Amino acid sequence: MSKLALGVIKFQREVFPEKQELFERLSTGQNPEALFITCSDSRIETAMITQTDPGELFICRNAGNIVPPHTNQTGGMTASIEFAIGALQIPHIVVCGHTECGAMKGAMNCAKLTNLPHVRKWLGYSQRAVDIVEKMGAGLDEESKMRMLLEQNVILQLEHLKTHPTVAQALAQKAVRLHGWVYDIKTGEVTAFDESTGAWLPIEERYAAEVASATQAIN
Repeated sequence: MSKLALGVIKFQREVFPEKQELFERLSTGQNPEALFITCSDSRIETAMITQTDPGELFICRNAGNIVPPHTNQTGGMTASIEFAIGALQIPHIVVCGHTECGAMKGAMNCAKLTNLPHVRKWLGYSQRAVDIVEKMGAGLDEESKMRMLLEQNVILQLEHLKTHPTVAQALAQKAVRLHGWVYDIKTGEVTAFDESTGAWLPIEERYAAEVASATQAIN
């Protein structure tokens, strides 16, 4: 804990004073650009990957970046999604998977998780992605199968998002956009799903028009 304590002390003495105006503004409310759903894996640093400041992302993290389909049973993910879209009216939702994901490795071998019953049940929300990989990726090597699973799991969770009433309503009103990403820990590459073509593209290609517009506005 000494490392964490020293980090807090450094934040209070060095970081906070430099961004005091930002934190004072945030103390009056929040207006995030995106609901960012990603894995709990300690290697995923959302602010570093997206180069965002506090207040710009509303973050939900869990094993496997999973979104359970909507039911009448209240859960943490369901409530957070409802608040983010229904109350904060966040205009973008990103589901971001990542390489070397322990949850997805577990999903491929759920039978071995008998000593982790809650994990096994949770990963059941990825089963359809596993089924797709087992059928479509039968001839692939293990690394390629895992990459396919990472991508198919993100696509599946995007479909689950559409079952949530606040998301469905916002989509109907064109008030929210859904985004699927996969982050490669080793290379830093982020690919994004293009629903119109079914392809996974580098971020700079997938969002070329948006990036060009933002760059022009800055200049």
